Amino acid sequence: MSNEVGQRHVNDPAVVRRLLQTPARWAVVGLTNNPRRVAPGVSYFLQEQLGMEIIPVSLSGEEVLGNTGYKRLADIPGHIDVVDCFVNSQKVGDIVDQAIAVGADALWLQLGVVDEAAAARAKAAGLDVVMNTCPKIEYPYP
Repeated sequence: MSNEVGQRHVNDPAVVRRLLQTPARWAVVGLTNNPRRVAPGVSYFLQEQLGMEIIPVSLSGEEVLGNTGYKRLADIPGHIDVVDCFVNSQKVGDIVDQAIAVGADALWLQLGVVDEAAAARAKAAGLDVVMNTCPKIEYPYP
């Protein structure tokens, strides 16, 4: 089934379940130590409850939750399984293009982050895509 630009992305419950059940390296874009943001709590949940390796990605490249931070996906050594985006919907397209370029396996756009064209590009490039939801909402699985 084609997901051309203009078609609305629908999350596949099997993909959501697999991503949350399978230990993986999650590059969390927009993750900082700012306690007023949602990203640190969700990342803590992913790391401590689900056993995911968290790789913080932000403009500052700061360390978060004891993990070395990076400024860009391309700076991260090794394979990235999931790129988790806590960025404004208008800015997520660039992150999606970076995820495709580094060969990530999946893209997770957080609650409120919606870009149908970027999701379609990611799917066309072979990435699994979850959009407009949060792992803490989806757990323990749909």
